[in-house]
Amino acid sequence: MSRPVCITYDSTCDLTPALLERFQIRTVPLTIQSGQRTFPDDGSYTALDLYADYQKDGTLPKTAAVSPEEFKNFFAPILDEGFDIVHIDISSNLSCTCQNALLAATEMEAAHRIHVVDSRQLSTGGALLALQGSKLRDQGLPAAEIAEELRRLAPLSDTSFVLDTLQFMWKGGRCSGVTALGANVLKLKPCLEMREGNLVVCKKYRGSIEKVYPQYISQRLAGKSVVEDWVFITHSGQVSEETLRELTEQVKAEAPFREVFITQAGCTVSSHCGPKTLGVLFLRKE
Repeated sequence: MSRPVCITYDSTCDLTPALLERFQIRTVPLTIQSGQRTFPDDGSYTALDLYADYQKDGTLPKTAAVSPEEFKNFFAPILDEGFDIVHIDISSNLSCTCQNALLAATEMEAAHRIHVVDSRQLSTGGALLALQGSKLRDQGLPAAEIAEELRRLAPLSDTSFVLDTLQFMWKGGRCSGVTALGANVLKLKPCLEMREGNLVVCKKYRGSIEKVYPQYISQRLAGKSVVEDWVFITHSGQVSEETLRELTEQVKAEAPFREVFITQAGCTVSSHCGPKTLGVLFLRKE
């Protein structure tokens, strides 16, 4: 008889406490470094704090991966509870967190009970895998089979965001000042998507971000055969409740999802993309 399975993720999955509890997913936090201050990425330092600090002194925080030792300390008590672990991480192309999880697992006596999955995704694009993992766990599948299925599903996660500004990307060294200035002058709103584990520009919209959101959502959903369980609308803050309600109704009208979850991205996404960034994230069938 197989052991019970615990689904775990690093804190970049951007799941709310309510969703973590509902789907019985445990998380291990990355570390946020803001000036001389250090915080675990567990909600104690929020995107609102990040934006306030940026307005005050123009500095952006840095995120540090979970270390192998931190992973060992995270995995050990779960193993002691009698669980096998399916652990999912942010794309290994974006962070060394996944490599550190693999290293920690191989150095533990119960290495055969820890199955590390590289999501190849970011934010709730990877969280979709965790939710599917929870579904398979509840169906009684063993950890190895769950991990194998999640690796198959990883390329089918449709992960993208549309940005209101390139200022934060420029400050973080991810685009040139000329590009950021040009986008601002021309009122261009770039759309970034995950491709083969990397975040790339796939389209540019023009106009106010509030007018761009509906265009972006329609184009992301158009012509795609979706896994109907769940879809996320994930944003980085400063998006009005009315706008979120309208976009939720649009998603429901344009695709047959059973549930629409609205979540706010943590500091990993927010520090790179800035306020009013928004994404619609879902699994494709093919």
